[in-house]
Amino acid sequence: MTIWHKRSVALALVAASLVAGCGDAGDSSAGKEVVLVTHDSFVIPKAVKAAFEQESGFKLKILQGGDAGEAVNRALLTKGNPQGDVLFGIDNNLLSRALDEGLFDEYEATELDDVESSFVLDPKHRVTPIDHGDACLNIDRNWFASRGIAPPTSLDDLTAPRYRKLLVVQNPATSTPGLAFMLASVARFGEDGWRDYWRQLRANGVLVVDGWEEAYTQRFSGAGGSKGNRPIVVSYATSPAAEVIFAAKPPTSAPTAAVTESCFRQVELAGVLDGAKNVDGAHALIDFMLSERFQAALPESMFVLPVRTGTPLPDTFRRYAVSPSTPLTLPADEIGANRDRWIDEWTQTVLR
Repeated sequence: MTIWHKRSVALALVAASLVAGCGDAGDSSAGKEVVLVTHDSFVIPKAVKAAFEQESGFKLKILQGGDAGEAVNRALLTKGNPQGDVLFGIDNNLLSRALDEGLFDEYEATELDDVESSFVLDPKHRVTPIDHGDACLNIDRNWFASRGIAPPTSLDDLTAPRYRKLLVVQNPATSTPGLAFMLASVARFGEDGWRDYWRQLRANGVLVVDGWEEAYTQRFSGAGGSKGNRPIVVSYATSPAAEVIFAAKPPTSAPTAAVTESCFRQVELAGVLDGAKNVDGAHALIDFMLSERFQAALPESMFVLPVRTGTPLPDTFRRYAVSPSTPLTLPADEIGANRDRWIDEWTQTVLR
């Protein structure tokens, strides 16, 4: 996950305060320190971090840098002599290469029996599922209602003339949701049909931008404060809940909606890095990340959904976030074997 987009400035400030409070790597307590390597969107409440430190006896240091892809690439470059003990943020779209190159050591978390089996992607337990989410088309409900136009209900609809120049997507070479949306097209139309689908989208005036930030906050008409003119965007199934939470005046209903039949499932995972200096601390941290307390904090801190069965969701997420029962998926090994080729072919089809 990551599985979600760059959050609000407020969440970024929270993340910065957490990192600032984690201490110096050269501190005398380093032997009792466990280091989590992760992406810029990682945020947990201070009380949750404090609970881990109190319960485990380990001081938690958080090293953030770039998006999930950048974090994974750095971990691969430092394999065997890692920057930290645990990597969090690798997802099913990036997993295959990391497993093939032996990035993680095996560890079966103590709370794994409480996780739905479909989220367990590695039978050797080199990675542990922590959260999940879905990259989906999001629509501006007011835009469509005010014009009397029915919004799209599936990927197939987007090639219709009535949606010409209404869609904005992200480049899969530079964006996590953009990659997920490209993979959704492969899952839906197959190896023989997905490129033709993108040719039709191009002919229908799809707009491609580099990242989620520009697509959602600048080009999409449904984002709070946006002056965009495109009422269909690739974002996440939790984005409508975020629109309600961050609205200056909470609306009575979400101004946006996710198109459930377009959603591609992303599972975000954590693993003990090969060569970790604090293996016991790494095990304790992964166990804690599957605990009821950590899992319950995920929706409102990172806008992702817990993998632990029975974890209660905040009311806003129950009302406005969706979790499709049959999302589009592809096996992680199939993604790993074809991802680079698919991105090259997408580039040739859409941008050249």
